[in-house]
Amino acid sequence: MPEPFAWQPEHLRLAVDAAGVALWAWNVETDELIMDRRGFDLWGLEWRATVDFETLSSNIHPADRDRVRAAFAATRAILGAYETDFRILIDDEVRWIAARGEGADVGMVGRTMFGIFVDVTGRKQAEEGHELLAGEMSHRVKNLLTIASGLTAIASRSATCKQDMARELTGRLSALGRAHDLVRPLPSGQGAAALLGDLLSILLAPYDELGAFKGRFRVGVERIGVGEAAATGVALVVHELATNSMKYGALSEPTGTLDISSESDGDDIVLTWVERGGPPVVEPDAPDGFGSLLIRRSVNRQLGGTIDYDWSSQGLIVTLRISRAHLAI
Repeated sequence: MPEPFAWQPEHLRLAVDAAGVALWAWNVETDELIMDRRGFDLWGLEWRATVDFETLSSNIHPADRDRVRAAFAATRAILGAYETDFRILIDDEVRWIAARGEGADVGMVGRTMFGIFVDVTGRKQAEEGHELLAGEMSHRVKNLLTIASGLTAIASRSATCKQDMARELTGRLSALGRAHDLVRPLPSGQGAAALLGDLLSILLAPYDELGAFKGRFRVGVERIGVGEAAATGVALVVHELATNSMKYGALSEPTGTLDISSESDGDDIVLTWVERGGPPVVEPDAPDGFGSLLIRRSVNRQLGGTIDYDWSSQGLIVTLRISRAHLAI
C-alpha cells in the first residue's frame, strides 16, 4: 500500500492562500490581535507585529461597529463555531468581512483565541443584487396587475359583446407583455432598460407577419433609452395605432407600409408615424372611442407629451411628441 500523505506546515499555508482567508490570533487579556499579511491587506492597514482591537474596529462601518464589538465580546460565551459578517471602510471602498472562530474558549492557547477573516464582498453584493431584482419584479407585477385590472374594467364598459372584449383585452395585454419582455433592469451606469427602436420593432413584429411580405415596416429612430413606466405607455399607444391600422389603414392591405421616424426638438423627441398603400382614410365624425381615449391618456400622463393626427388622402400621419425626461422613467 502507498505511504499515507504527510501534511507539512507549508501545505497548510498553500491551502490558506488558495482559500483566500486571513489568519488572526486574539489575546483576550491584552485585547491585541496578531494577523498575517493577508489580514492587514484585507483591512487596508500597513503590516505591524500587533494591532489592538480598538484600532482595528475603527475601520468597521459605523452602522456595524457596535454590533461587531458586542459580537466579539460575546464569542467567549458561545459554545461551538460562530461567524459574524460586517462591513469595513477602506477610503471610499466598502468591503464585507466574515469573522469565523470557536467560542466558549474552545481551542484557546495561552489566553489567545484563533480564527480567520474572509472577504465575502462578492457574495454580499450578489445577495443585494438578488434582493433588488426581487423587489423590482414584485413592483412590476403589481404595476401590471393594476394596469390589467383597469383595462379589464374599461373594456367591459366599451365592448359590444364578450368576444370583442376578449379580443381587445388580449391584444392590449399581449402588447404589454412584449414590452416588458424587453424592458429589464440593467446594472447601474448602463443607462435605461431598453432602446426605443428595439421596443418599437418588438411591438410591431406580430403585425409585420400579417402582410404579403416581410419588411414593410421601417423603424428609424434616435438611439434613446426607455424606462419601465414609459415602456408601458409606448406599448399601449403602438398597439392601438397598429390595431386601428389593421382595421382601417395601411395595415389592412397586404402591401401597405408603415414608416416610423424621429427628430429632436429641445427637451422632446418627436415620432412620426406614416402609413402608405392603404385605403383612403377619412377623419372620424364620432367622438373618440375607448382606444383613442386610451392613447391620449397614455401620451399625456405616462409620456408627458401630445399626439396629433393628419388624415392625409395618401394615408394617416400621426405625430407623437414625447418628453425625454418622461421617456427615461
